Amino acid sequence: MKKLRVGVVGVGHIGSNHARLYSKIPPADFTAIYDIDLARANAIAKKYGTTATKSLDEFAELVDATSIATPTSTHHEIALRLLEQGKHLLVEKPITENPQHATELAELAARNRLVLQVGHVERFNPVLSALEARLTHPRFIEAHRLSPYPNRSTDIGVVLDLMIHDLEIILHLVRSPVQNIDAIGVPVLSRGEDIANARIRFENGCVANVTSSRISPERMRKIRVFQQDAYLSLDYEKQSGEIYRRESGKITRDKVPIEREEPLKQQLVSFIECASTGREPRVSGFQATAALELAVQITKRIGSSG
Repeated sequence: MKKLRVGVVGVGHIGSNHARLYSKIPPADFTAIYDIDLARANAIAKKYGTTATKSLDEFAELVDATSIATPTSTHHEIALRLLEQGKHLLVEKPITENPQHATELAELAARNRLVLQVGHVERFNPVLSALEARLTHPRFIEAHRLSPYPNRSTDIGVVLDLMIHDLEIILHLVRSPVQNIDAIGVPVLSRGEDIANARIRFENGCVANVTSSRISPERMRKIRVFQQDAYLSLDYEKQSGEIYRRESGKITRDKVPIEREEPLKQQLVSFIECASTGREPRVSGFQATAALELAVQITKRIGSSG
């Protein structure tokens, strides 16, 4: 099978990791990168044996599929140009700044039969596969995502930066319309909120309590799911988990077997496969738009409560 020509637009912190992995994935022919910082582009291109291009149009001529890892405010314009030129896209999350732009991209990709995948990387964490295999009917979900101040992605608040990962996963697990939202958030070092909490009630009765912070001294990425017969506690960071069950009037505790993998690598391998075969991506433009809509609603609640 002919190798898929892949590239990366934006080779900052996240994009350089895409470049590192594309250079190692056998079904990919890593042909080009583009970044407005040409010195940075040349350095990354040299490191991974590819070509640094001077314009987006020059870049588009060299690729069939690409990752977009630029600031969120630029996603819509870059993705639109590349979709119009027939390119399959993996856009880092959040897909765009607003749901209208996100819907436009998702619909354009669908019309042109192009893959539009969005970088909700936790969907490729083996922890989530372990959770899905044991999920029946979640009643209460608690998610914590904490990190030190990043000095990047500060053009958006912590809801769009970090919490959106958990929101997308929760929508995927619960599969019920949102009934109401309570939210609070506080800006500390940024213009937008740096710490936030949202309590989301779904029409099927499930409740999710989600906390995100990017001013924490520690890193934490955990989810706990309570259902009728069991309680699952999973750690995305450590790729470990436990399941608690009620058996014969007692609570039993077992380790959840998890095969460790690099989620970003699994995401890129999946993207290449989808772009090569036309298979539906695990997180499509439409699914990412739903997560963005919920994140924007939460951000608005925070703004109105401040």
